[in-house]
Amino acid sequence: MRVLVQRVKEASIAIANQMVASIGPGMLLLVGFTQGDDLEKVRYMAQKIAKLRVFSDSLGKMNLNLSSVNGELLVVSQFTLYANLEDGNRPSFTQALAPELARPLYDAFNQRLEVEIGQRVKTGVFGENMAVSLINDGPVTIWLER
Repeated sequence: MRVLVQRVKEASIAIANQMVASIGPGMLLLVGFTQGDDLEKVRYMAQKIAKLRVFSDSLGKMNLNLSSVNGELLVVSQFTLYANLEDGNRPSFTQALAPELARPLYDAFNQRLEVEIGQRVKTGVFGENMAVSLINDGPVTIWLER
């Protein structure tokens, strides 16, 4: 399981020029799954992200988590996090989990995040072609893998 975490001032998702989700300050998560991923990894990653201290305290030090700053969360499924470019120039996605197996993990991840942060998680639409917009704050971008 791979998650690219971006601290954002705002982020949104549109499909066919129609806004489907947006947040103010918080985190945008791009999430991908691979063989061997399971509910235990989902639980671990949700807990890790909920506790991740990437927001600045009064001294300007990254010391606060999402709940401490009343931040929002926007989660996007992104199988391309498992792109492989070892051979040639066209990415291979064979390491990405098949959609019918990834979707239940994606749904479970979002549900677990809601439990961990105590608020609704906004999401994209699994499997859709989405336009993701964001204003990265910092920039702060962190790669998590389990």
